[in-house]
Amino acid sequence: MSTDPTSGATLVRTVTEEDTARAVGSGALPVLGTPVALAWAEAATCEAAEAVLKDGETTVGTRVELEHRAASPVGAEVEVTATLVHRDGRLLRFAVQARHSSGRHAGRPGTVVLTGEVTRVVVAVERFLSRL
Repeated sequence: MSTDPTSGATLVRTVTEEDTARAVGSGALPVLGTPVALAWAEAATCEAAEAVLKDGETTVGTRVELEHRAASPVGAEVEVTATLVHRDGRLLRFAVQARHSSGRHAGRPGTVVLTGEVTRVVVAVERFLSRL
C-alpha cells in the first residue's frame, strides 16, 4: 500500500438536465444539484483511493462535509479534484474541490463550486460483503 499523502484524482463532468436540483429533487432550479455534486466528489475520491489499495480491497464512504458555493447551469463544465490529505491505517481523508473549468461555465473559469472533505475506509471486498 502506498502511503503517499498526495494521491489524488481529477474528474471533468458537464452538467446535464439530469444533474439539476430540479431533476434530483433537491430544489426547483435548473442548476447542478448538491446530491450530484456530492456524487461527483465521491467518485473522485474513489479514483484517488485506487492508488493505495491492494487487490481485493475497496473503500466505503463514512463521512462527508461539503460546502456547495456556486451555481452551475446545464452545460457548465466542472472539474472535480480529490486529494488524499490524511491516512491513518485504513482511514483515508480527502480534500475535495470542484471548479468551473475553462470550457463552458457560469461566471469565470476557476470559480469554486464546491469544497469539503470526504472520509473513506479501506475494506476487504469479500469480508465486507460476507457480513451483509
